[in-house]
Amino acid sequence: MTTAARATDTGEVDLVVVGAGFAGMYQLHRARSLGLRTIVYEAGDGVGGTWYWNRYPGARCDVDSVEYSYSFSEELEQEWSWSERYATQPEILRYAEHVADRFDLRRDIRFATRVTAAHFDDANGRWTIRTDAGDEVRARFVVLATGCLSSTNTPDLPGLATFAGTTVHTGNWPAGGVDLAGKRVGIIGTGSSAIQAIPVIAAQAAHLTVFQRTPQYSLPAGNRPLDPAEVAEIKADYPGFRVRNRAMNGAHSARYGRPAKGLWADTAEARDAEFRFRWARGGVQFLSAYDNLLIDAGANEVAAEFVRDQIRATVADPEVAERLLPDTVIGCKRICIDDGYFAAYNRPNVTLVDLRQDPLETITAAGVVAGGVEHPLDVLVLATGFDAMTGTVLRIDLRGRAGARLADAWAAGPRTYLGLGVPGFPNLFFVTGPGSPSVLTNMIMAIEQHVDWISDCLAYLDAHGVTQIEATEAAVESWVDHVNAVAGATLFPSCNSWYLGANIPGKKRVFMPLLGFPPYVERCDEVAASGYTGFALT
Repeated sequence: MTTAARATDTGEVDLVVVGAGFAGMYQLHRARSLGLRTIVYEAGDGVGGTWYWNRYPGARCDVDSVEYSYSFSEELEQEWSWSERYATQPEILRYAEHVADRFDLRRDIRFATRVTAAHFDDANGRWTIRTDAGDEVRARFVVLATGCLSSTNTPDLPGLATFAGTTVHTGNWPAGGVDLAGKRVGIIGTGSSAIQAIPVIAAQAAHLTVFQRTPQYSLPAGNRPLDPAEVAEIKADYPGFRVRNRAMNGAHSARYGRPAKGLWADTAEARDAEFRFRWARGGVQFLSAYDNLLIDAGANEVAAEFVRDQIRATVADPEVAERLLPDTVIGCKRICIDDGYFAAYNRPNVTLVDLRQDPLETITAAGVVAGGVEHPLDVLVLATGFDAMTGTVLRIDLRGRAGARLADAWAAGPRTYLGLGVPGFPNLFFVTGPGSPSVLTNMIMAIEQHVDWISDCLAYLDAHGVTQIEATEAAVESWVDHVNAVAGATLFPSCNSWYLGANIPGKKRVFMPLLGFPPYVERCDEVAASGYTGFALT
């Protein structure tokens, strides 16, 4: 898709939204309903956010598609039908494009335009927003709908620039694809993107070499075509379906039940049967088998060993299987689901290089040298993840009162109130920002909750003659302590995950998302009902 040349934006609007993924599109829709003059700036050539950029082979959602969808329009819910339990990237992108067309959103979106700066003017109480296309507009409010996983992480790998073949990152895959047929392909990383891509690449490439940095737990997806009768049943009670799912913690689905007891309440035989049932059914609900799997290290190890046993049973070569066994807490990193990941290592054209045993030494023009062996490659795939949750925000020159830089305010880690606001930055809102449940939920559910809260807040401000709203320092201190305390009572901080920013050298390690979606929603509702406690209103 090619974006036509346009005149640059100048003058004043009510709201600038940064990002046209699912958050930015819904925020635009809600802003229009409030009569707010709104412009959305989007770096890509089209809508979709994460699903616009992540076009790598095998990319699909890990939340059931009937749940990973908007709930704000009953008509939209009824007219759209998903084809599979877990929708592929192309299908999700088609859905995003359908939403943009159905609600005529594109006319207020500036594509292929990256926001470079947003500065608050104390004198007039307005934000000045500048873009790489030369736009300069003033706005009363700014909403950062920049996504939690939108800044790709390319490690400083020695010799990377010398590689003579094709280098591509899974998070910025070319729209036209990459020809892998008959090629020698190497992939660095075995996180969620790689786990989805590896079986597909293995079936296309002449040879695939996987450079594993850290073994990962992965569960079978159990993907399947959706039964029309199942979809009809859900559509017959979509409002109730949504209510039940919003009452669940994390990304767990009400259809699969809430854990009612701890692991130790069952016998060893009963535990094994429960795990086998969930393994066969597929999906992330494996970790919903018991309510103490992410609290009790001993219970977690029982679940982890069950998964290790499945890896041993799947991978034919015992030595390869051993190198694929994770030794961390299961679930402390975002759990992966796959379609044939471990079985891919049984293919004769797939080689596993364990970088813990054979460290990566350098990349040459011809390939990758690890453990003294050069692996010749035609294509190098970097499945090295993202600078999660804060990366895209901090790449914008954001300055609040008296020119204070957000990068300085967050030097010791992100500090927000409810994941929505920051002291010293009036009328600036985050959608699914650090300090909110975000990546530990169904993201679209979290997005809708945040956009609705922000939109209701903007309506309240106008109705009450309030010109500025700003989180207080005391509220932020208390909230950050709360987020840390909740995480500290679990096993989540026990491993080096991107939840902590541990994948980015030099990034302060702070557990960024908040555990517990329903209690969080209740707190947000209480704050709004009390006239926005914890915010200073001017």
